[in-house]
Amino acid sequence: MPRTARTTAPFPAPAHLPRRRRTVKLWLTHRAQRYRGAESLVLRVAVGIAYLWFGVLKFFPAASAAEDLAVRAMTRMTLGLVPAAVSLPTLAVLETAIGLGLITGFLLRSALAAFFVHMAGVFLSLLVLAHEMWHVYAIVPSLEGQYVLKNIVLVAACLHVTARELAD
Repeated sequence: MPRTARTTAPFPAPAHLPRRRRTVKLWLTHRAQRYRGAESLVLRVAVGIAYLWFGVLKFFPAASAAEDLAVRAMTRMTLGLVPAAVSLPTLAVLETAIGLGLITGFLLRSALAAFFVHMAGVFLSLLVLAHEMWHVYAIVPSLEGQYVLKNIVLVAACLHVTARELAD
């Protein structure tokens, strides 16, 4: 059945599929159509929850798996001007604020700007702590390097959110 502007289902299931598969396909297609338009909100809230969660963990000593790594990276990036006792609470507040901004949408553009600045620092740690981040420089990441590199997915999600926010 060819698609037209006036069909009841946005993507009718092909008639050659068994009835059960057609029904599942129509159901999935309907759900996908209902999701369209909400994807930016879903991405924004999901990244916000992750940021809020990991930010709050940094308020409690030894609760965050990345605590030592974050402190060492910030110390190197600030040339030792920001002591460890200050850098961890600063990161905790920053990540928690970013998370809350993404979840609520309050001061969203500021939260997104802070997110990208934070991510720049996170990815910079791949260079300033290269001996810890790579087994073979820039080819085989260590576990810590993998922890940092997975953030590329968060960057992609927030690029989508930012594009949607700036388009509105």
